[in-house]
Amino acid sequence: MRIDVDAFKVLEVLVEEGSFAKAAERLHKAQSAVSYQIKKLEQHLGVSLLSREQYRAELTAEGRVILAEGQRLLSHLANIEHLASRFSEGWEPKLELVIDGALPMEPIMTALKRMAEHQIPTKIQLNMEFLGGVQHRFERDNADLMLVKDYRTGPYYHAKPLPSITSVLVAAPHHPLAGRLQLTLTELQQHVELTIEDSSPVKTYRDELQFGGDKVFYLSGFIMKKNALLKGLGFGWMPDFLVRDELKAGLLTEIDFVGGSRYTFVPQLVSTLERPLGRAGRLFTELILEEFAKEPMGIPEGLG
Repeated sequence: MRIDVDAFKVLEVLVEEGSFAKAAERLHKAQSAVSYQIKKLEQHLGVSLLSREQYRAELTAEGRVILAEGQRLLSHLANIEHLASRFSEGWEPKLELVIDGALPMEPIMTALKRMAEHQIPTKIQLNMEFLGGVQHRFERDNADLMLVKDYRTGPYYHAKPLPSITSVLVAAPHHPLAGRLQLTLTELQQHVELTIEDSSPVKTYRDELQFGGDKVFYLSGFIMKKNALLKGLGFGWMPDFLVRDELKAGLLTEIDFVGGSRYTFVPQLVSTLERPLGRAGRLFTELILEEFAKEPMGIPEGLG
């Protein structure tokens, strides 16, 4: 015999009202029906839930424990019904995103916060990778969306451009390259270049912005890279939104390289037609485009 889940609700109302008559009235049931449900529940569980020696319906010690568990069960069932209702409205169970660590996180986090305000049932998984690792993770995990600096396109890929981002070639003011004019490639190659390691295990991505010297330190993220730059360990490219304050304060300085000390790239929001976006994916796409449009990506005045 299965437990009658509704009996827990009846028991809850019975305790709140204090009598079978009042509980029956609130539940719009006959008093005999309320009594029958409670009796059947007691028989099934093999314990007395109510102390019948009192005028009011009061729980036994065992009844208090069982009612507490029953209330948790009712809460879980209500959540399941809510989720099922939302899923039936087109919300997918899971949305997996792969983000390039070279992109600003502020608009991404704001978009996710706005999604949370919709109280959607979709579980969201956010992964951060670097360089070729973004597309590798996207394809390996069959993720739904990738926000990527660069990628190998394919026949089923669908991309939306995001506002362009500028990277700046920088070093600490006490670094040997700082303050020198019209530096050549050969001169740069004499010093340690700091770069981000490709997080893809196959290492198929070739960063064309590397200067090709023998002295290269590969770091696992931009926070570590910025700290290394501030210490004067080497020179390297940094997204301008990560070093605006340091450039303004003179803690980092732009390197005067003859080949150019800035480059601009257009990140892309990419999905694949093989895995069409559900309602949550479409909402995130809409929100992330809005948030990136608000974000100031360029170099602030006075640093040009």
